[in-house]
Amino acid sequence: MNVQTKHTADITDAEESLKVQETQSVVDSKAATDVAMSNTLLTPRFYTTDFDELDAIDVTPVREDWDHLIAQMVADPNKGHFKKNEDWDTVDWDNMEPTLKKEFIDFLISSCTAEFSGCVLYKEMKRRGNNEDITQLFQLMARDEARHAGFINDALREAGVAVNLGFLTQKKKYTYFRPKFIYYATYLSEKIGYARYITIFRHLEAHPEHRFHPIFKWFEEWCNDEFSHGEAFALLMKTDPKLTSGRNVLWIKFFLTAVYATMYIRDHQRPAFHKALGVDPDWYAHEVFTKTSELTKQIFPITLDIENPRWQAGLEKLQKANIDLDAARKEGGPLGFVKRLAAQARAGTAFAGLYFIPTKKHALPASTRMEPAY
Repeated sequence: MNVQTKHTADITDAEESLKVQETQSVVDSKAATDVAMSNTLLTPRFYTTDFDELDAIDVTPVREDWDHLIAQMVADPNKGHFKKNEDWDTVDWDNMEPTLKKEFIDFLISSCTAEFSGCVLYKEMKRRGNNEDITQLFQLMARDEARHAGFINDALREAGVAVNLGFLTQKKKYTYFRPKFIYYATYLSEKIGYARYITIFRHLEAHPEHRFHPIFKWFEEWCNDEFSHGEAFALLMKTDPKLTSGRNVLWIKFFLTAVYATMYIRDHQRPAFHKALGVDPDWYAHEVFTKTSELTKQIFPITLDIENPRWQAGLEKLQKANIDLDAARKEGGPLGFVKRLAAQARAGTAFAGLYFIPTKKHALPASTRMEPAY
């Protein structure tokens, strides 16, 4: 079987999956790729790190849980799943409400970029490393993320706006993060991704009339991949207790606050999308934060106090500052510049207010192992 006749859902190697997607890129959209190429506080980024430090990890302290997780991933229960079948309903893109169409395409492009950024990072570790435990894990995770990105791009291609993923690999700016920051950020990204997708999936199970696009039918298996990846990063952190103690707890708090706040702001930029789903963005955010907080108790010694009245009030202040900041950028000129500085100061103050809300502490469990339960 040659590259042109394979589907990304069936491929078990990330590099081969990318080759398939590059053959399709000749018809992909410059506009969608430009959106994916943008670098702001709210857009998914591409990361690089100290691969030698990752390669030196010894998983002996978590060997039993590690082997169990790797065996699950090697079994590859989702092989062949992420492609259109008889459950894929016809989408009337031409007659979709324009604002909903714009916001939904933005959601798909952002999701595709986020999945692909994980694939790029993971396959680089697979390529550079010599530690068989670590390279095997990252190969498996790159495989999953490549499938997800390819599947989302299939959905975008129907709308005529698919992302040129090969171009992103070559041209998008890469941000360097120390390995421990990669652990915190990526672990949270995978776990909050699980919480987001399963919340939408369960909601649409109960309210199928709001399922305006067939891709939501695939969210359960998709989010279970996210869950497994989060489990892997929890085990990586558990190999070194210093990563979740001492001053590093302050970094954990920072990443929790930043990831939650970014999600809140980004989702409130898509009111038509959430209205079509029949979901209130504030309710959705609280549901996702609650699930994520429960999940992260497996490895983080703190959770954010999302029930504190200052929490929701702070998110709303941050969201308002972000709206004003966007308006100031569009206004331009000297007055726009002054307004932008003022909005940035308000956003910084709001974020600091969220960060300094006292956290809830708890003892870490003996084993990090969890199974999808929502």
